Amino acid sequence: MTDEIELKRLFWHSRRGMLELDVLLVPFVQEVYPSLDEADQARYRKLLSCEDQDMFGWFMQRGEPEDRDLKRIVRMILDRVQPD
Repeated sequence: MTDEIELKRLFWHSRRGMLELDVLLVPFVQEVYPSLDEADQARYRKLLSCEDQDMFGWFMQRGEPEDRDLKRIVRMILDRVQPD
């Protein structure tokens, strides 16, 4: 039950009100987050604490986070929508 509540909470925190972010984050939290290991789940939760404008720049590849954990989760999300 706690996992379900946590997923619902993360779903709502993933809805940022900026369409470009919503189309990346909402499907990721629904489809990928539950299968991530604990460390990557923590990275995703850390990402949600970032400012929308920062995330927008990272996901539009206009820059990247300096933090290695954030860089890893941003890359995971981008790789999901832009496979090689």
